[in-house]
Amino acid sequence: MTFSASQSVKAILGPTNTGKTHFAIERMLAHPTGMIGLPLRLLAREVYGRIVERVGEQAVALVTGEERIVPAKPRYWVATVEAMPMDIHVDCVAIDEIQTATDFDRGHVFTNRILHARGFHETLLLGSGTMANVIRKLLPHAEIIERPRFSQLMYAGSKKISRQPGRSAIVAFSARQVYAIAELIRRERGGAAVVMGALSPRTRNAQVELYQNGDVDFLVATDAIGMGLNLDIHHVAFADDTKFDGHQTRPLTPSEIGQIAGRAGRHKRDGTFGVTGGTDAFEEELIVQLETHDFEPVKVLQWRNSALDFSSIDRLRDSLEKTPDDRTLTRVPIATDQLALEFLSRNEAGALARGHEAVKLLWECCQTPDYQGISPAAHGEIVTRIFSDLRQKGTVNADWIAEQVRFCDNAEGDIETLSHRIRQIRTWTFVANRKNWLADPSHWREKTRDIEDRLSDALHERLTQRFVDRRTSVLLRHLKDKRMVSPEINSQGEVRLEGHLLGTLEGFRFTLARSDGDLDPKGIRSAADQVVAPEIRNRADRLAGAPNEEFVLATDGRLRWRGDVVAELAEGDSLYRPRIIILADESLTGPDLERVQDRLALWLRHHVNTTLEQVMALEAPADVDGPARGIAFQLFEHLGLLPRAQVADDVKGLDQDVRGKMRKLGIKFGAYHIYVPLSLKPAPRELALILFALKNGGIRQPGVTDIPHIVLSGRTSFLVDPEVDPRLYEIAGFKVAGKRAVRVDILERLADIIRPLIAIDPTRFQGEPPAGAAEGNGFRVTVEMTSLLGCSGEDFASILTSLGYRVRRTPKVVAPAAEASAEAPALEAVLTDNATEIAAPAEDAPQIAQAPAEEPALAEAPAADEGVVDEAKTAEATAPAEPEFDEIWFPGGRRHNDNNHNGRRPGNRRPDAAEGGEGKSEGRGRPDRSRPKGPRRPEGDGSAPNPNARPKNNEQRGRPANQRPRDENRQRPPREERKVAFDPDSPFAALAALRGKTE
Repeated sequence: MTFSASQSVKAILGPTNTGKTHFAIERMLAHPTGMIGLPLRLLAREVYGRIVERVGEQAVALVTGEERIVPAKPRYWVATVEAMPMDIHVDCVAIDEIQTATDFDRGHVFTNRILHARGFHETLLLGSGTMANVIRKLLPHAEIIERPRFSQLMYAGSKKISRQPGRSAIVAFSARQVYAIAELIRRERGGAAVVMGALSPRTRNAQVELYQNGDVDFLVATDAIGMGLNLDIHHVAFADDTKFDGHQTRPLTPSEIGQIAGRAGRHKRDGTFGVTGGTDAFEEELIVQLETHDFEPVKVLQWRNSALDFSSIDRLRDSLEKTPDDRTLTRVPIATDQLALEFLSRNEAGALARGHEAVKLLWECCQTPDYQGISPAAHGEIVTRIFSDLRQKGTVNADWIAEQVRFCDNAEGDIETLSHRIRQIRTWTFVANRKNWLADPSHWREKTRDIEDRLSDALHERLTQRFVDRRTSVLLRHLKDKRMVSPEINSQGEVRLEGHLLGTLEGFRFTLARSDGDLDPKGIRSAADQVVAPEIRNRADRLAGAPNEEFVLATDGRLRWRGDVVAELAEGDSLYRPRIIILADESLTGPDLERVQDRLALWLRHHVNTTLEQVMALEAPADVDGPARGIAFQLFEHLGLLPRAQVADDVKGLDQDVRGKMRKLGIKFGAYHIYVPLSLKPAPRELALILFALKNGGIRQPGVTDIPHIVLSGRTSFLVDPEVDPRLYEIAGFKVAGKRAVRVDILERLADIIRPLIAIDPTRFQGEPPAGAAEGNGFRVTVEMTSLLGCSGEDFASILTSLGYRVRRTPKVVAPAAEASAEAPALEAVLTDNATEIAAPAEDAPQIAQAPAEEPALAEAPAADEGVVDEAKTAEATAPAEPEFDEIWFPGGRRHNDNNHNGRRPGNRRPDAAEGGEGKSEGRGRPDRSRPKGPRRPEGDGSAPNPNARPKNNEQRGRPANQRPRDENRQRPPREERKVAFDPDSPFAALAALRGKTE
């Protein structure tokens, strides 16, 4: 293609959004053949796709620096301006964005195409209206057609980055700025797409698609978006108004700002522009220029001589230095290809460039782009190697290029690493697309394209992971498009939209899922609430009509519906009427909220009335009055369980008829408690604990949630926790006794076991005494007792002690290990009948009568009888290290002896046959020591005299009449322990020796 003034040249000029590119495509397709040159590979790809949709793949070729798709007989060519094949003749030629001719790096190429690229029938030059004057000067015969903008562009002032409206593009001029702004938008608004010239076209296309399909609402870009990209942008915000142009950092010109700001608005929709991120507000004069698209006209274009002399390197350099004849053109500064030429001319490659073809090849090699942005020397080394291989071997060395490509073939790493590898592979993609540079160009084209595509995809993924919250983008699209599918909610309450986890919905509360530890922005929360609001309203409808079986009151005081927490209880006006606090988001309001409150309140009343039915009936019983009515009301106030000591006086005044009426109300009179047995079941006790805790310390206090689990486990006693309020154990149906809490009904059963034992005198009992019976109206602990309470040893002893019982411990006598003598049964009988005489005398035990005349002989007896001594030594050798004791328990305050001189046994009292334990005293649980009203002896005793009756006077006691009676309650001084000597022939001598050795 060469310049000819007779050809039809049209300059289609105007601001952005005037449809210039669309007009050029339509005009080109109206011709049998055509070619269009575009400023960006990204834009070339977009136009290529549009034309392929119209005429098919076989009719369209795509040629860029790094890509070449050429079918057998293409009719239309789409190319970047630098890659336009100038040796092909077509009917129509179009050059887009011709104002780029002012750029220092690429401007001379656009100027060359303006001057020399022509179609046979039509040539279209598309660009800004600022090019009108320079076109008239350079192409006086060209027809200039100005097109108006389809929509208006208005200034919107300054706003913070986080306050930018949706569908905004925020413009910065360095990768560091772009990434920082994108990160901020992700944290505040959900995410942003990133578009920069440094990205590969495939990555930029993927990022643009991310924005175009609505996955994100923001685009952060450099001035690359000003080059013909057709995006759905409503607002453009400038985060900076200066840029580095490759030579220096300078302010943007008004026309450059206009080119970028003009991307706001599309077709008939108006757009806005403004500043952000600390950038100073635009001056009024600049705003007027931008809104009216009235910029200073371009006066000079960059130019470099295209008629080069390849006869030698020196002549090539001279031809490149040639200056233009027209004052409208200015020689471009030294470009990258010229720097490479200078480097090669000074090394060994210069010696290989001899002749026209060699110098021309050298220049083609020098035009390899420096995609990596490395130093001129480093880039010169690459060009030198390429040229040397081409001159010496005819093709670039396959092993060398394989090594370079293999280094790039790694899709792992962060954004910077992947971006660097993409820049490297683009160099080898460019080499692979040059004619005759490689032995197998098709293989290397596919290889480098595959690597670049995989790196681009990985980079897009890293950018998306870093700058886009997928969940948020889905939310935003859902709010815009009401036709989208409803969110999915699984059995765990997880809310997902298009596979992305939004959060969890429990009852009427939605919790937004965290994303990489970032704070939940209010806007995202609001969007999510709108998505789940219909589901919350539907749940309110279902709850309002739900049956009672779907509701549960848990031990933590929270109401659950179908397993989800929907409300919690709080202290109310009365014990049995707590308040209900609905746990719901703001989405549940108005009538829906009222229906939920009414349904839960109705269920709670029903639950309390049915679970504690017998207790509730005691508030005002109809059949009782007076003290009985008072006792019933106190039971009501104490949730069905009342310590008997609190109402001891009132209970004593009740006759049998009144007690019968109270029993019909379900009340039981126990030894330690008055209670409603049916209310001691786990469910009533759990509810009672909750109601009591709401009024006394709160539901979160220790024990409220733990004790019900112990109740359900069926344990009859357990160790108490010192941090738990003892009242909670009482409310749960347990009495704190010593170290343990014992179930109330189990405690009554224990009293029922002990009561008959202490009423029995084994010395008078006919037949075998029951297990546990002991002398002196005491009792021994049995397996039945310990099994009932689930404890033994010290724990069981602490329970008995707390109930008011006292223990007498006497050492047990162990039979000697030597052979048994004929006297062994007699010794054992004596030991049993005279335990107090042999053991150290107790406080109340009678003194052993002794004859003074026999004391010396008895003292010497053990030494005289060697057989007895040997027997004692043998017993000592086999005796255990720890003596064993016989423990006998007695009701507290009772005088204990073996002969029962007191004569008033507990068995002389008549316990209440129906209730058991009503004869017990209150408070510490001691038996009632008052004289019973009935007969002193049980039926069947007849009139036989009591051999244990206590003498009434001194004569009966065997004392002189004038002797003062001994005060049995008087404290005796402690006596010194004396050894008692026996006749050596007496069985007591051997028994005493055995006794001393075992101790």
